[in-house]
Amino acid sequence: MSAEKSVQVKQLTKKFGGFVAVDAVSFEIPKGEIFGLLGPNGAGKTTTMRMLCGILKPTSGEAHILGYDVVSQTEQVKQRIGYMSQKFSLYNDLTVSENLDFYANLYGVQSRQNLKLRLAELIELSGLRGHENQLTRDLSGAWRQRLALACAIVHEPPMLFLDEPTAGVDPVSRREFWEMIYTLAGRGVSVLATTHYMDEAEFCNFIGMMYKSRLIALNDPDSLKDEMPGVLFEVDCHEPSRAEKILKKHPAVQDVAAHGVILHVLLSNENEKGVLEKILQSNKITVDRIERVLPSLEDVFVSLVNKENRQKLRTEID
Repeated sequence: MSAEKSVQVKQLTKKFGGFVAVDAVSFEIPKGEIFGLLGPNGAGKTTTMRMLCGILKPTSGEAHILGYDVVSQTEQVKQRIGYMSQKFSLYNDLTVSENLDFYANLYGVQSRQNLKLRLAELIELSGLRGHENQLTRDLSGAWRQRLALACAIVHEPPMLFLDEPTAGVDPVSRREFWEMIYTLAGRGVSVLATTHYMDEAEFCNFIGMMYKSRLIALNDPDSLKDEMPGVLFEVDCHEPSRAEKILKKHPAVQDVAAHGVILHVLLSNENEKGVLEKILQSNKITVDRIERVLPSLEDVFVSLVNKENRQKLRTEID
């Protein structure tokens, strides 16, 4: 494994009986970069992460974390990583400081002379100053997530795994949490985070999009948007639900997705904007606005998923 790569995954697969939870996934994470596994619940993100942390044994394929094999060198991997699970795993009847002390002892940090300095640094990094003596059960969800992260990095691991770290947290707190992740990455810590929040994936240096156990896209956020085929238009019209059904059936339209009452319509080129207007007008749908827009990661993901489903349908028909 290259010394510059914190993670190398090759054809990693996990089966539970006849069910394929992760299907031949491959990717790399350079040192000090943030990698996001993006996809809906059940896509295989958490199973992938658990294999990389040595919690689950792969059915086939291979993975190395910081140069260590996740199957044959599991203990070496576990000693060098931080892991924050989906479910809150701290002790509610302990204070913030007591939780940090407990995890420091668990990771063997107690023997270090700089323990007090390290815990003070974590309190500062997580913004928990003033909450040290507060019971964990009395913290808000966002503050508990901050504490969970602090406990996960108490032993200063060079590799950090975050499984849906901001699930259920408000948008402002999510952004503040990611600022903490940026600080860690700036110190050379490599990060793998799973998320189903499309906007959150924008914070990552590199993204792997997962759908139905497979990795369907792998690139940085800007490149994924640039690689999206066609031209995207935002359509503000009356009866958006009816308009969506009509547009999906038209051969000139590659994709349609509803964003609230606004439609995102993918066409092959910009010249087809007039065709789009005619389709709606001929169906007596009033159009307030049609304009070209840059695709978001959500647009990219929806487009890729629709492409996957169409290919699967063609395969089943053949």
